[in-house]
Amino acid sequence: MSNPEDYRREPASAEASAAAVVGEISEHDRQDPTAVQRIQRVLHRYPALGPLVFLVVMLAAFSVMSDRFLQPFNMSLIIQQVTVVGTLAIGQTIIILTAGIDLSVGAITVFVSVIMAKLSADYGVPGIAALLVGFSFGTACGLLNGLLITRLRLPPFIVTLGTLSVFFALNLYVSASTTIRGSDMDPLLTTTAGKQGSILVPIIDTPIPLASLGMIAMYVIMSYILRYTAWGRHIYATGDDPEASRLTGIKIDRVLVSVYAVAGFIYAIGAWFLMGRIGAASPQSGLGYNLDTITAVVIGGTSLFGGRGVVVGTLLGAIIVGMARNGLSLAGFDPLWQDFTIGVLVIVAVTVDQWIRRVSA
Repeated sequence: MSNPEDYRREPASAEASAAAVVGEISEHDRQDPTAVQRIQRVLHRYPALGPLVFLVVMLAAFSVMSDRFLQPFNMSLIIQQVTVVGTLAIGQTIIILTAGIDLSVGAITVFVSVIMAKLSADYGVPGIAALLVGFSFGTACGLLNGLLITRLRLPPFIVTLGTLSVFFALNLYVSASTTIRGSDMDPLLTTTAGKQGSILVPIIDTPIPLASLGMIAMYVIMSYILRYTAWGRHIYATGDDPEASRLTGIKIDRVLVSVYAVAGFIYAIGAWFLMGRIGAASPQSGLGYNLDTITAVVIGGTSLFGGRGVVVGTLLGAIIVGMARNGLSLAGFDPLWQDFTIGVLVIVAVTVDQWIRRVSA
């Protein structure tokens, strides 16, 4: 007759065998990663590290190719050239972090600049009031994008492609395809750049436009928001896994609407900086900002699939693009090679992003 103790020992023996198998698997998983895997994991953890390293390499390369490249005035010029795109790219970044995209960036920016200029030049509206109206219009345009995406369940690409044409048409209608000169507006609308809208930095003895300082301040603020606030964490969660986020209680639609509205507000600030940059409000300016902002975001290490990236990387991406154009120009390369180089950088950035995404959680 069998001893009952034998039966009681069998489950324990089976559990011990299973534990041994799991232990072997865990030990296999704990094998030291290769150098390539280490790099992959570091880049996954610190998205801005790749753009930062590439920026340093570019600085070294272009400084060898041209003696004028590292001069303070040229560095200041690069920052001025990327200010508008860099500002708009903040809004594009938070949208792409949610796995969305905005093709109406340029149209909203130009439309808002025309509205503010028109109010001031044709109707005598004070500058501060014109700015407030412009900021409200920009926010409303972004809000419209968000509502169409969440209420109609349409892809962001399709919605913003449609509103791109809508806002551009409204822009031409309001402006009558005519440029509004800065001299006809309230000075407040164009004081973000130029001699009166710049601050002399003693260390480099070079004037820096208020718009550039404003852009940097906006990056600092948005970096803090994304890292330390619940709204920022919800943005990352929405882009990483919308369904899981919904199950944890995050209001996905509310997050998306708020992101597009905030992006519209940022575009309105970019419109203000644009008027200061060109000293006017032109209905034909800034239409290439759609691709420029996406380029800055992608090169800056933010994943087009959402959920991964930092806004500081976008600033580095914008500077990389501006630095590439400036450096190649100083080195005497034909302008066509500037576009060629930017195109290659985008392809490389997306390829690296795909490679980094293979890192297991």
